[in-house]
Amino acid sequence: MPKVRHARAETFPVMHSDAEWRAALSPDAYEVLRDQGTEAPFSSPLDMETRPGLYACAGCAQTAYSSTTKYDSGTGWPSFWAPLTGAVVTASDTSFGMGRTEVHCSRCGGHLGHVFADGPPPTGQRYCMNGVALSFHPTATG
Repeated sequence: MPKVRHARAETFPVMHSDAEWRAALSPDAYEVLRDQGTEAPFSSPLDMETRPGLYACAGCAQTAYSSTTKYDSGTGWPSFWAPLTGAVVTASDTSFGMGRTEVHCSRCGGHLGHVFADGPPPTGQRYCMNGVALSFHPTATG
């Protein structure tokens, strides 16, 4: 079955042509960030990452999440209860016959994952991110 590419008309501070994105990203990162794909659960080492640090968009390096909001959701994807202020934008996703909220990088529009209302306090949100869409940068504190 051919994949349906989600076209977005929005503009973002970081914009590249399709060819430039393909040259800049690994095939897996391109599939997730630009084609709204999903990596296999439990496939990302970032799911089990426990060091203090910051998680950035793999497309444009904008910092999006802190390890202080990361938790083990048991889903097989890196999960956070909140993004950094202004780091992400959301959009409605009705693909596969489901109503979900898609999470994108606010700087380049890259697809990071989805957010669900079944997370822990204090927000009750689960930002379920694709590890391939993120890079991890260890710090002394998260």
